[in-house]
Amino acid sequence: MKKTTLTMIAAVAAVSAGLGVAQAQGRGPSGDALVFEELDVDGSGEITLEDLEARKDSRFAEIDTDGNGSISEAEFMAHAEGRAGERAAEMFARLDADGDGELSRDVLESRSGRGSGEQMISRLDTDNSGGVSAEELEAGKERMANRGGGKRGGGEGRGGKGHSHN
Repeated sequence: MKKTTLTMIAAVAAVSAGLGVAQAQGRGPSGDALVFEELDVDGSGEITLEDLEARKDSRFAEIDTDGNGSISEAEFMAHAEGRAGERAAEMFARLDADGDGELSRDVLESRSGRGSGEQMISRLDTDNSGGVSAEELEAGKERMANRGGGKRGGGEGRGGKGHSHN
């Protein structure tokens, strides 16, 4: 298939499936990585509008557990909680490098990306008192918001990529 055709399919997918920014990042509306075989619902070797519509219908039906054609708050929350549980289990498995079913404090702290308490104090303690006042904390939060365009963690989505801890 020509590159132009693939580009057109990607553009149509973004619009018709409502993927927006997630599509640009190679992710579907639920945050999952886009997989060709999942998008090519009929297995024809091409992703068509029919495939995308079938996938949307399938995803809607997955959430609409009572099949009444609309999604209640309870159905929405149950689906979101299920997805959060799946993601938490995946994250735990990645962090549990030795497979013993337990995570040490060191593992969790090394993954937090927040730095040590000493680093936080040194960055926020502008009057060098050895502690952080409410005013210094608020000023630090404001600086973080200004640096990241108001977004948590530095402004480039999850993980705060592009954010400096200096």
